[in-house]
Amino acid sequence: MNKRIIVAVAVAMALSFTITAQRSMPQAMQKLLNAEYAISTLYVDSVNEDKLVEDAIKGMLENLDPHSSYTDAKETKELEEPLQGEFSGVGIQFNMNKDTLYVIQTVPGGPSERVGVLAGDRIIYVNDTVIAGVKMRNSDIQKRLRGKKGTQVTIKVQRPGVPELITFRITRDNIPVHSIDASYMLDERTGYLRISRFGAKTHEEMMDALKGLKKQGMTQLIMDLSDNGGGYLNAAIDMCNEFLERDQLMVYTEGDNSPRNEAHANGWGDYKDLHMVVIVNQYSASAAEIFAGAMQDWDRAVVVGRRTFGKGLVQRPFKFEDGSMMRLTVARYYTPSGRCIQKPYKRGDKKAYENELLDRYNEGEYYCLDSIQFNDTLRYRTCLNGRTIYGGGGVMPDVYVPIDTSEYSTYYRDLSAKGIINQFAIKYVDKNRKSISKQFKTVKDFDRGFEVSDEMMRDLIAMGENDSIKYDEEKFRTSQQLLKAIAKGLIARDVYGDSGAYSIIINHRNHDVQAAYDVLNDRERYDRLLREGNPDYERLVKKNEK
Repeated sequence: MNKRIIVAVAVAMALSFTITAQRSMPQAMQKLLNAEYAISTLYVDSVNEDKLVEDAIKGMLENLDPHSSYTDAKETKELEEPLQGEFSGVGIQFNMNKDTLYVIQTVPGGPSERVGVLAGDRIIYVNDTVIAGVKMRNSDIQKRLRGKKGTQVTIKVQRPGVPELITFRITRDNIPVHSIDASYMLDERTGYLRISRFGAKTHEEMMDALKGLKKQGMTQLIMDLSDNGGGYLNAAIDMCNEFLERDQLMVYTEGDNSPRNEAHANGWGDYKDLHMVVIVNQYSASAAEIFAGAMQDWDRAVVVGRRTFGKGLVQRPFKFEDGSMMRLTVARYYTPSGRCIQKPYKRGDKKAYENELLDRYNEGEYYCLDSIQFNDTLRYRTCLNGRTIYGGGGVMPDVYVPIDTSEYSTYYRDLSAKGIINQFAIKYVDKNRKSISKQFKTVKDFDRGFEVSDEMMRDLIAMGENDSIKYDEEKFRTSQQLLKAIAKGLIARDVYGDSGAYSIIINHRNHDVQAAYDVLNDRERYDRLLREGNPDYERLVKKNEK
């Protein structure tokens, strides 16, 4: 008997033993284990057994819902960092001006600020590796700057007005990741709060922000959850607790293999009587939809904007010893009225699911209320006043706000897509940082007193032409005021080192914010919406029934 036959017989015996030992396992599991064992021991070429298993897991998940997923150890860490509330790094916010990393701001008290890195510095080297002028991706730059707490990284920066490069040795430290993008007063009584994610520290940050707004005289609030892709369920529950009465249902989850699990308010919230409007849009998802849905279902706040994304599936994380993770959908979210947030999907057809937002766009949902298909099967009643609200995938706002395209042009699109507006702002701040800071002490002073001049617009046009963007007079006139507003917001952000500065400038032109402000300051309309709902939706139901 030759060696190959001996090996084959041994493997067959091992397989036989394995099959006998696995009699107590489900038949499908036995089949999977036997297939993997056979491939790893009998296949004609060598195989990576770890990759075989990973591919098998991915293949199984791809035939389920769109949100069950597998990530390797590296991907898992990158996904979790924004929600954990901190990561280890050098503590800078940066932007790319063409191929050069430009420091927008340093984290107060962070590693870079402690050694003297300043806003406006360009990082040329990281540990003797040139990162300027080499078209390196942002993610690759972040990998070089981030690292374990206590480790060191050496950078060389080019500073305006200094002929030679300046070398800094930075000891990495924990850097906070904030959920609050902006928090300020729109007027003497109206607070504005923009939350970008639902992370481990979001509730704590929200409470600090609300406390600060209250000290400034806030008696009513606009909470902006537009573009908020969600995050931790517990963060949404903690936030809901601050606005709902004792024992009011906040959310419940349920699945075929997961019993119904309810979360009720504890009644200890500090803002149960605060008049509030919640802004959402088509990119508001998951935990953001849970919060908006709970506020709407209990007639607690008026929801303004556009129909939300429709992500209502609960993923349970399964971490493996190698740091990888499987996120398996185990249940669905339901709002207090019984609405399932999840939009329809077909198992295994992830592409169609990913194109659903594009389908909404093509069908006109973002621009015209009458294009939305309302029908009686999507109708629900709120828990307190019994007014009509709608389900069917996402949260349908009480006040629909179409996207305004009156200032949009292909010329603006090209300038924005190539980063010309951002490059213009960086270049302008480079030359005028000190004079702007001296003339305008605060962002609000800047907002009131600074104007983007026609000369500045000519410079912007010239930068576009240098990057092969042909000037179009008619299209420029269409988008001129929008271009000025965005340029002003970017300049404010760079000068004052505050992401909220951009919101302060841009929100003057934000139609969602303006609609929320108008509703909040028209108490008769506000109360009527919470009592009766939106009559336009009833009209559309009757129209679609015909």
